[in-house]
Amino acid sequence: MIKTEIKLPMKYNRESLILAACEALPIDRTEIREARLIRRSLVSVGDGKPYYKATLALSLDADREAGLLKMRKKVSECPDLSFSPPHFRADFRPVVVGFGPAGIFAALTLAEAGARPIVLERGLPVEEREKRIELFSELGILDTECNVQFGEGGAGTYSDGKLKCGAMDKYKMKVLSTFYDSGADEEVLFSTAAHLGTDRLPDIVRNIREKIISLGGEVIFGARVCDLTVSDGTLSAVVYEKGSERITLDTRAAIFATGHSARDTTLMLREKGLLMEARGFGIGLRIEHPREYIDSIVYKDDAPYIDASASYHLVTHLPNGRSVYSFCMCPGGSVVAATSEKGAIVTNGMSPHSRGMDNSNAALLVSVTPNDFGSEDALAGFALQEKIEKDAYSLTGSYRAPSFRLSDFLERWQTSSQGSVAPSYPLGTEMHSPDRYLDGYITDSLRAAMPELDSWLSGYGYPDAILTGPETRSTSPVRILRDGKRVATGREGIYPAGEGAGYAGGIVSSATDGIRSAEQLILAYSSLDQSHR
Repeated sequence: MIKTEIKLPMKYNRESLILAACEALPIDRTEIREARLIRRSLVSVGDGKPYYKATLALSLDADREAGLLKMRKKVSECPDLSFSPPHFRADFRPVVVGFGPAGIFAALTLAEAGARPIVLERGLPVEEREKRIELFSELGILDTECNVQFGEGGAGTYSDGKLKCGAMDKYKMKVLSTFYDSGADEEVLFSTAAHLGTDRLPDIVRNIREKIISLGGEVIFGARVCDLTVSDGTLSAVVYEKGSERITLDTRAAIFATGHSARDTTLMLREKGLLMEARGFGIGLRIEHPREYIDSIVYKDDAPYIDASASYHLVTHLPNGRSVYSFCMCPGGSVVAATSEKGAIVTNGMSPHSRGMDNSNAALLVSVTPNDFGSEDALAGFALQEKIEKDAYSLTGSYRAPSFRLSDFLERWQTSSQGSVAPSYPLGTEMHSPDRYLDGYITDSLRAAMPELDSWLSGYGYPDAILTGPETRSTSPVRILRDGKRVATGREGIYPAGEGAGYAGGIVSSATDGIRSAEQLILAYSSLDQSHR
């Protein structure tokens, strides 16, 4: 197949897509055997109406393709993005700890290789998880083992489900095609702004789980890993608690994809000799604007032509050496109560598939480094997160989150009332300045950044915008060291993977890290077993 760049109108169909390809090359439509989009991005700047810039894959007669490729002007060869794991030939069942994006795709890869993996997830399946989350969001009754952070699908299940890919490769395509085969819209295969939607993610995750099981895998919920057996630096068993039982699973390899909030598991891994280092991350809060207002300042005059809630990404680098940036932007969504620990407040954001709620929100974060942690301990970032989360809780004395008007924060005014934007945080809010739960270097950086952010997106400093916080779980503040084959340094058989291990940030990067880790496990133990025969 070959690929070419085309321009598409906002309202296009199959016919206009084919015509655009014929005009771009040029070729006759009768020559096209197959045509499919592989990339599409919105262009809404400059003169004229907005349009899509797209990459189209085409199948033509082999000689015709070769002739067009020789021209080297408007076409190039379409790479093969298919992926299938090698066959697993070892005589044991590998274990996957955690069933978020990294764990799901690690388990799927192992299952497709014939490895019959055993998945241990401390939380519950999505059917039960939804009930536990609703109980907390409506009544403040928190299950510390099953919440927005823990449970089937991981933290990503209760977010926007954004699929940020960058340059495409076979691992990313495997992730996207799996989502599509499991119930996502076709757009996930080609749109640079693809998202799954919080309301659709549970069914998609459930379908992937069922595929893993159909291939011989096993998923055990309510299973919190509490110990390992390591002899002479090599893994021989994983121990987990389920209810009042303590169960030992003999295995030679385990992928640890526990997510960025499994602090107890990370501590246990360090006690078992895994080497770790502190890493920088972002701390801040969620900022909410009216959805229609964000649409108007992002799309400007193009807003009437675009039938999609607007997204944005902003970043500025301050003279003090810190960066301030938007993260996890959720168009037409809401702020989520995301703590996994009692007596703490954590915020996150989500959007349903329609992205049609009243507000649009994003994390507004300040970069922090290990120098800010107050200790050289590799896990000191956890302590910093916990302090902020508990300080926020102490302000309200409940799971009601502290909120504040943007203009009052910037002017350092004290206020007890909100403006035109109603906070969407489900458990309610109280008016408290971020200065009362965030360190001064964070709030000072946020104030210093706002004029610059407003210059990049004129009108962003909307006076009535609401700041709700804290946002502390942007990513893991620790990295578990591993070698070039993704094995934990000095610990044979242990594969740290995904966001919790410090190697990813978001659904797609976590999922691909899980796939790659599973692939390395398969290659290592299949070749090892073959060499012993």
